[in-house]
Amino acid sequence: MRLTSLAKLLGTALLATAASSALAGEVVVSAAASLTNAFKDAAQSYEAQYPGSKVSLNFAASGVLLQQIVKGAPVDVFASADQETMDAAQKQGLVLPADRMDFVSNSLVLIVPHDSKLGIKSLSDLTHKGVTRVAIANPASVPVGRYSEGALKKANLWDAVQPKAIGTQNVRQSLDYVARGEVDAGFVYATDAAIMKDKVNVVLDVPLEAPVLYPIATIKGSSNGAEAKRFVSYLQTAPAQAILAKYGFKKP
Repeated sequence: MRLTSLAKLLGTALLATAASSALAGEVVVSAAASLTNAFKDAAQSYEAQYPGSKVSLNFAASGVLLQQIVKGAPVDVFASADQETMDAAQKQGLVLPADRMDFVSNSLVLIVPHDSKLGIKSLSDLTHKGVTRVAIANPASVPVGRYSEGALKKANLWDAVQPKAIGTQNVRQSLDYVARGEVDAGFVYATDAAIMKDKVNVVLDVPLEAPVLYPIATIKGSSNGAEAKRFVSYLQTAPAQAILAKYGFKKP
């Protein structure tokens, strides 16, 4: 009886291993630039939990990533920094509504170089003559740029600040410009500012009409759909949520 029970246990273990191996494979994840640090750690944790799996990460502005997918880039999972970009992906039939979910939230902040002497404390301060360069990501393709433009327009400051705008390709470029003192101020997410606390100061939590929610979805017709869904599901687990929280991301 003991041998029979042992055989059953071994058989169950082998089936579980086989099921895991069947899922194991490479999953290509295209994610918003602001997720870079968190997703690198999450990918390592995922690969450790599922031996044989491989997560390939591609980071850029959400709009740029969408265009890559539209042009046929082999992507299995798409994580955007805003709803608008994911809405566009859904309208083009790249993702299904049922496969889409909001998995983290963030906030928009105004930052200045650590040694700034300009006394910038508010959005209106950006209109002062002493402020000549403000890093704002391209609103046409970068969610943080759209959030920034929206906040400035709501405050009736866009026309005054836009001429001072130094356009960037993504939120990390805006962060780098401020950190190096190449601009007087810049708009980034709170999570980005947190990774360079020694080089930038947050002077304002920028009020927005809608929360900054990050949607994630598997790509319709993915060649590795099972692995893609497992990675998305993994992001909801306690270990993954702890990693995201470590980098300042909050629950939606």
